[in-house]
Amino acid sequence: MTIPSLKQLKVRIFADGADKAAMLDMARRPYIAGLTTNPTLMRKAGVADYRAFAHDVLAAITDKPISFEVFSDEFDEMHRQAMEIASWAENVFVKIPVTNTRAESSEKLIASLAASGVKLNVTAMTTLEQVKRISAALGDHASCNISVFAGRVADTGRDPVAMMGEAVQIIRPHKNQELIWASPRELLNIFQADAVGCHIITATPDILKKLELVGKDLTEYSLDTVKMFYEDARSAGYKL
Repeated sequence: MTIPSLKQLKVRIFADGADKAAMLDMARRPYIAGLTTNPTLMRKAGVADYRAFAHDVLAAITDKPISFEVFSDEFDEMHRQAMEIASWAENVFVKIPVTNTRAESSEKLIASLAASGVKLNVTAMTTLEQVKRISAALGDHASCNISVFAGRVADTGRDPVAMMGEAVQIIRPHKNQELIWASPRELLNIFQADAVGCHIITATPDILKKLELVGKDLTEYSLDTVKMFYEDARSAGYKL
């Protein structure tokens, strides 16, 4: 069995979250190339003022890309929000969902923003047809990310690896476009994303904390597991 190595990875790791302290901690780590967030994560983190939170984070993190998402369901308002968010800092990417809640495509909005030079992160995609249409809408304008939720694809019982490899090929003609493996479910996904040529993978703190296990001796890991079971049983005071 080949022992994996973080040093050999070409895929860039972005930290996904909305806790300011955790974001600042991740931004200081050399293996974290960027950061992403979304309204759901911000709500869970207790963020009350979207604009104030974003400005606070951007004042501290100036050298790595950060994605902030629009939250309107109307395309005109999405456009207004996107232009404001884009104005906050040079390292900002604006997240636009692939559709609104009525399943209406965001293609026209995306094409307009891309042509205006707004750096975009088009999010919530789960199909290759979506990748094809959004890639065409983005064209060869500003730098942009195409975010495919491979983890959610896997949640449906489908293996996302081949699909993500196809997505890489779809966007290859556009040098300004990069593919994100979003919503990973385990550390292995980082190496899978790397193997198929994904440019970026997002990861939550729960997954990132497992990076210290990469390459760990499996026999040693087995013994650690046995010790854990023993100590937990002893601490619980179990008797038979």
